[in-house]
Amino acid sequence: MAYVVAVLQVRMSSSRLPGKAFLPLLGEPMLCRQIERVRQARSLDELIVATSSASSDDVIAAECSRVGVKCSRGSLDDVLDRIHDAVAPTTATTVVRLTGDCPLICPDIIDAVVAFREAGGYDYASNALERTFPDGLDVEAMTRDALEISWAQARLPSEREHVTPYLWKHPELFRVGSYRCAVDYSAHRWTVDESVDYALVSAIFGRLYPRNPRFRMADMLQLVQSEPALQRLNAGIIRNAGYLKSLEKDTASAVAGSNGKSS
Repeated sequence: MAYVVAVLQVRMSSSRLPGKAFLPLLGEPMLCRQIERVRQARSLDELIVATSSASSDDVIAAECSRVGVKCSRGSLDDVLDRIHDAVAPTTATTVVRLTGDCPLICPDIIDAVVAFREAGGYDYASNALERTFPDGLDVEAMTRDALEISWAQARLPSEREHVTPYLWKHPELFRVGSYRCAVDYSAHRWTVDESVDYALVSAIFGRLYPRNPRFRMADMLQLVQSEPALQRLNAGIIRNAGYLKSLEKDTASAVAGSNGKSS
């Protein structure tokens, strides 16, 4: 029987916006607002917050205890290992990966990606491979077996830090599915990496949450389309800047390895 475990990765030591997990959104930490939204997904049997064992992340573990969410702690930089450790004690057959910079995550999209993966028999499925959804509504779903294989075989820094590249870069090993939106909304940026991102997300929460705490993507689209000034708050920020930076580590690692070889 299928058992779906969502793992929400989060840490306090973000390089671009340190401590963003505890930035307030209507009186609650951003992390708690995201947990609140993830819990609305009907497809999930369990939610685990995966943070690091660094002392700076003690506050995350404490907050998880306060709101009644399981917290697993592991490597700061090897996030693939951290997520693997979080899932290890569970009976998960499907693992959903979520990141802590997406407080506007849409529960309906989580459910849709989980269903898409299962219906298609994919080892890995995501709505972020072909960008049609707003940045910040990213969902990845994979079989436990696929996670185990990638954990054992992934070697590049980018593959360890960003968890899933080994899966989607090896279609010869894994059945990979891309879940697409009927309309391309990829120009919208609703993730939180910079202070201007936080300003936008705060505005969206402030306008929508008091009227409807269970607001969805359609509500957010209607809001930002009716107020174009909101979209301009974080215009021009490069998407996936963190992953691009991680690819530089791959190059540096390869150069170091090459220099270390004997002639």
